[in-house]
Amino acid sequence: MTDAAVKEKPAAAETERELTDGFNLLIDALKLNGLSTIYGVPGIPITDFGRMAQAAGIRVLSFRHEQNAGYAASIAGFLTKKPGVCLTVSAPGFLNGLTALAHATTNCFPMILMSGSSEREIVDLQQGDYEEMDQLAIAKPLCKAAYRILHAEDIGIGLARAIRAAVSGRPGGVYLDLPAKLFGQVIDAEKGKKSLVKVIDPAPAQIPSADSVKRALDVLKSAKRPLIILGKGAAYAQADDAVRSFVEKSGVPFLPMSMGKGLLPDTHPQCAGAARSTVLKDSDVVMLIGARLNWLLSHGKGKTWGDAPKKFIQIDIEPREMDSNVEIAAPVVGDIGSCVTAMLSAMGGWPAPPADWVKTVTSKRDENVAKMAPRLMNNNVPMDYHGALGVLRTIVKERPDAILVNEGANTLDLARGIIDVYQPRKRIDVGTWGVMGIGMGYAVGAAVETGKRVLAIEGDSAFGFSGMEVETICRYQLPVCIVIFNNDGIYRGTDVNNVSSDPAPTVFVKGSRYDKMMEAFGGVGVNATSPDELRRAVNEAMDSGKPTLINAVIDPKAGSESGRIGNLNPQSALKKK
Repeated sequence: MTDAAVKEKPAAAETERELTDGFNLLIDALKLNGLSTIYGVPGIPITDFGRMAQAAGIRVLSFRHEQNAGYAASIAGFLTKKPGVCLTVSAPGFLNGLTALAHATTNCFPMILMSGSSEREIVDLQQGDYEEMDQLAIAKPLCKAAYRILHAEDIGIGLARAIRAAVSGRPGGVYLDLPAKLFGQVIDAEKGKKSLVKVIDPAPAQIPSADSVKRALDVLKSAKRPLIILGKGAAYAQADDAVRSFVEKSGVPFLPMSMGKGLLPDTHPQCAGAARSTVLKDSDVVMLIGARLNWLLSHGKGKTWGDAPKKFIQIDIEPREMDSNVEIAAPVVGDIGSCVTAMLSAMGGWPAPPADWVKTVTSKRDENVAKMAPRLMNNNVPMDYHGALGVLRTIVKERPDAILVNEGANTLDLARGIIDVYQPRKRIDVGTWGVMGIGMGYAVGAAVETGKRVLAIEGDSAFGFSGMEVETICRYQLPVCIVIFNNDGIYRGTDVNNVSSDPAPTVFVKGSRYDKMMEAFGGVGVNATSPDELRRAVNEAMDSGKPTLINAVIDPKAGSESGRIGNLNPQSALKKK
């Protein structure tokens, strides 16, 4: 063998060595951790990544706007307890996804927003790169954690940190910054494989102390007018059997928050949903299970809660949540499943709650249900909210396995009280922020993650935030039925501008036909002008599973300012004078 041949041999071996790159390492890391779905919008620098992920068996759903893709990922996290993954381009795409990431963090949904970004050396010197932005710095205040991966060999550990941060303790949103150069970095395949991390036990149980469990049970047992409030945290925990057993063994009336509905059916004899005002005002001991005393519960004080002295028991995984608005007499810190199970074990023979309190709650509930019943059976044309929701109430009762998505002002507020839910995690809505725009993203995420039929009940204003995603629903042939409550405007379609020819700010085009949008993309569109037409159209859609949009024509005069939160709308001082 010549000297030249000897010199060439190592080079040949180097050429034959198997290599990998950032694209493939990120795909392998996702698959290793069971993250098999990506929601996003393609574009530079992540288009090729989306193609390669799809080719590798990851389901990649491409949206028309990043915010809606982010909402889909966030609700995927809520429904599965695994972080939903949203993929966006840099700068504007990242900013569009950031709204959904902040929403996920506020609502305690595990989600990872992965965005391509400009290179650090250009960003830091502000030299004007394509879509230049310091995305990591912007994301940090709005999510639970934020990381940047600069080297291909760190992809495994970077994704592992993101997963663990998203689901451990109180879940939330995590940002993962992926500079464009990262994807093309090439390293030895064997070294790359060894760098991947499979996250073990990312959300370990957090067991409550025995003292806190005993203290909470003692306070609950001493109550003359006890109440249990079930929040969406209790639904997220998927400790359904333990929660149901605890509530039933206690005999205490329970009030479900909107996304806590269905942990026990709304028709359960202990459910106080139809007596909400009474139980909040008159209760003396309130146990919060996965619910927070934020604005949705009037911060635990004020007129809503009446004059009766209150003691609060709170079960939450986050110690800092305790005493955030009022004194918590019995804090129980731990994950919902472990806390409720520990309480069940410690209850022993449990006394029934005072009979007069149970009778008061039951009587008020039955009275309110009876009072509402005739309004839900009206056959008015044009429809009002109650007539239309009465139809949908019956349909949901007949199809308890379907997932209900709900947003709007009046459409949200009234549906929350009228439509009963029978199974956990079957109602998903605007959550803690009360934002509009979650509808189509949630509908896609729910259909993809569960395979169930989805019924999305939308106000016409709320639908406008994400309406273009009907094309996405049609493209992927998802079993989603959208019902738009169309009253020609925001709150009502009757406001008038008396000073110019422009319409009032709250008024939309009269007689809009949203159903035609669905037809444009090959879906089914229906214009429903009566409760009977609405019933037929929704049943056909839910039976067929075809993408369907029903334009439910609602009386423009129906509705009230801001639904039930008009008090949050500041009034002009001049107007008061």
